[in-house]
Amino acid sequence: MNNIGNTGIQMGQLATILIFSWLAGLTAFVGGVLAKLEGSAETETKQEIIHAVIALGGGILVAAIAFALVPEGIAVLSPFALAGVFCAGGLLFCLLDAHLSRLGSNRAQFMAMLMDFVPEAISLGAVFASNHHLGILLALFIGAQNLPEGFNSFRELVSTGRKPGSTLANLLGISLLGPLAAATGYFLLQNRTILTAGIMSFAAGGILYLIFQDIAPQSRMRRHWLPPLGAVLGFVCGMIGKQLLG
Repeated sequence: MNNIGNTGIQMGQLATILIFSWLAGLTAFVGGVLAKLEGSAETETKQEIIHAVIALGGGILVAAIAFALVPEGIAVLSPFALAGVFCAGGLLFCLLDAHLSRLGSNRAQFMAMLMDFVPEAISLGAVFASNHHLGILLALFIGAQNLPEGFNSFRELVSTGRKPGSTLANLLGISLLGPLAAATGYFLLQNRTILTAGIMSFAAGGILYLIFQDIAPQSRMRRHWLPPLGAVLGFVCGMIGKQLLG
């Protein structure tokens, strides 16, 4: 009977993880749909709002690094290991960014969303059973990040010549990576705290590189002050989420 009860609890946890991770990924598709439906003229005011949305996504990414990804590495990894995997993440993202630049591709927002979503979803699955609150916090971070990133990624990809329909299909497909990654973390990494912390720290280093290399520069406009406030608002969202659930 105990085995049946434990199996039921595990199945319930897994179902919750799959739902949370899918909904968190689905917000990227919602952001893409909003970008497609938004059809106003490219005025200066609209450009200021778009830059603010880019900054909002960057602010939430900074909050995810500060309150969800790095704290696990600090708590579990040695200083040498933490520095090593963090820098390795930054270096890998740098190499990928340079490769895309040589190909003439401008996909910073899409790349940041994808490379952030997968490791965080893996981490969500790994920590959910032992730390329910951290799992929920990660899901909220992922969802909050993916909404503006999906919006910005849609505009970014369409501007490079991608068709709106195929771009939305890509964003919808990315949402399905969430349950797959979370299930992987749940089954393979539940009791491997060092490996999980390493994955989270690796992702944090890469995301930090992208923020300063691509996202933050895109959010700036001369003689406009709304975009930087978007970054502040994004960080506040993460800070409040950490305070309520951390």
